[in-house]
Amino acid sequence: MNIIGRVTSDAQVRNVSNSKQVVNFSVAINDSYRNKAGEQVELTTYFDCAYWISSKVAKILTKGSLVELTGRVSARAWTGSNGEARAGLNFNTSQIKLHGGGKKSETAQATTSTSNDKPENDLPF
Repeated sequence: MNIIGRVTSDAQVRNVSNSKQVVNFSVAINDSYRNKAGEQVELTTYFDCAYWISSKVAKILTKGSLVELTGRVSARAWTGSNGEARAGLNFNTSQIKLHGGGKKSETAQATTSTSNDKPENDLPF
């Protein structure tokens, strides 16, 4: 299954055993449709994602990054600390494609654009 969405917070790397690490992050997918009354309805679905292949991707999975993920989805249910029934969606990620940067790449773009500013009358010849 493929999903495209935005990373909701910076990815976290957890050590599972001496040799295993997992990258955990959450992705939000926005969707909209018109109901029977013709009103626009916005719907956001959240996936708790796990990536087991390499922990190096954690540094590019920053808040706001647009990502396309390939993997398997599963549902989970549990009882919260207040006794209330809860449910969520997990996404076991096997492939990640970055389509747009989050806060770190925006900072890098802003730095690049300010350093490349030249006066208009400065001709190269």
